[in-house]
Amino acid sequence: MIEANGPLMGLKILDLSTIVAGGTASSLMADFGGEVVKVERPGTGDPLRNWGPFVNGVSLWWKTHSRNKKSITLNLGSPDGRDILKHLAAKADVLIEGFRPGVMERWGLGPDAIQALNPGLVMLRYSGFGQTGPYKDRPGFGTIAECMSGYVAMTGFQDSPPVLPPVPLADEIAGVFGAMSAMMALYHRDTGLDGKGQVVDLSLFEPLFRLCIPHVTMYDLLGINRERVGNDFPDAAPRNLYRTGDEKWVGLSATSQNTFENLAQAMGMPDLADNPKFKDNAARLENREALNEELGAWLGQRHLRETMEQLIPAGGVVGPVYDAAQILADPHYQARDDIIEIDDPELGHTKMLGVVPKFSKTPGEVKHAGPTLGEHNNLIYRTWLDMNESQVTELETRGTI
Repeated sequence: MIEANGPLMGLKILDLSTIVAGGTASSLMADFGGEVVKVERPGTGDPLRNWGPFVNGVSLWWKTHSRNKKSITLNLGSPDGRDILKHLAAKADVLIEGFRPGVMERWGLGPDAIQALNPGLVMLRYSGFGQTGPYKDRPGFGTIAECMSGYVAMTGFQDSPPVLPPVPLADEIAGVFGAMSAMMALYHRDTGLDGKGQVVDLSLFEPLFRLCIPHVTMYDLLGINRERVGNDFPDAAPRNLYRTGDEKWVGLSATSQNTFENLAQAMGMPDLADNPKFKDNAARLENREALNEELGAWLGQRHLRETMEQLIPAGGVVGPVYDAAQILADPHYQARDDIIEIDDPELGHTKMLGVVPKFSKTPGEVKHAGPTLGEHNNLIYRTWLDMNESQVTELETRGTI
C-alpha cells in the first residue's frame, strides 16, 4: 500500500467532486499525506481525464492534478452505490462534493443523513453559486465565477476588452480556500467542545471575490469603480512590465518609497526620486505614464541579464517574465525542489511541479501521478469496508463499481 509523508498522515478524504475546484483541495491535502480517495463514475471517470494535452492517450491534467490520490469507481446513481458511499463516509474525516445544490439530498446523502452516520465528518460542498441564494440552482463554471467576482472587469488594458485568465483561476483559488477551510473545520472538531464536524459551503465566485480586497469598500465610500489599467497597479507606482534591449520582458515593482529611492540609485538616476513628479506615491500615480516612459527608456537600452545584474544587488525588485522552459532551467526552482521527476507507468519519467509550501518537520511528498480509473478498488473496499475479493468482484459484475 502506498504510504505518504506529511502532516496529514492518517486523515481520510473522500473526493466526489469533478474537474478542478474540489480536486485542487484534495490535491493539496494529498500532497501532505492525506489519504485521498477519488470516487469516480464507472466506465467514464472524472471528466478531467478528457482534458488535453495527452501522452499515450493519458491526460497530463489528470496525471498532475490527481497525483497521490487513489481512484475507486462507484455508481452513485444506484441504491447500492449510495449505500456503499454511506459506509465509506462513515470512515472518512472529510467528504468533498461538487454536485448542484440539492442533488446529494435527493440521493439521501445530504449532511443530515451523512453526519448522522459520522458526526465528526467535515463536508466540503462546491457549487457555482453556493447552497443558498437566488442563483443557487444555476449551473456554474469557473469562467462565470471569474466574470462575476469582479476580477475580469479589472483585467486587461483600458482600450481593450476584459481578459479571462489563461488558467482555471476561480476553480484553483476555490480549491485553496477549500483545503484551508476543511482544515479549519477539522481543527474546530478536534479542539472544540462537541467534537463534531460541520458543512463548508464554497461557491466558485466568492473566494476570488474575497481576494479583490478593497474594491467594494472603495466604491461604497468613494464611488471608485475599479477599471482596467493594463499592467499598472492602480494604487501604487511604479509596477509594470517593460521590454528590455534584447527583446525580453522584465517585471518591476517599486511601490514603496524606500524601494523606489533604491531603484533610482541603482539605475544611476538619483534625480528621479527628487523629481517633484515622482517624489511620493501620490505624485507617481498622477504621473504614471511619464514614469513608465522613464523606466521603459532605461530598461530598453539594456539586455535583461545586464538589468538584473545591475539592479538586484542594489535592492531593485525586478524579475524576468518566465515561460515553462525558463522555469525548468532556473537554478532557484531546482534548488527549492519546485520541479520534481517521477517514474509513471503510463508516462515514463516525467517532470511536474513539486510540493508547496515547504514544511520543516513534516514535508509533503509526491508518491505517484494520477491513478488509472478504479486502480484502488480492491485496496479501498477491502481496507475501509472489510470486503473480501469475491464481494468486490460481485460489485463489479453488477455495475455498482
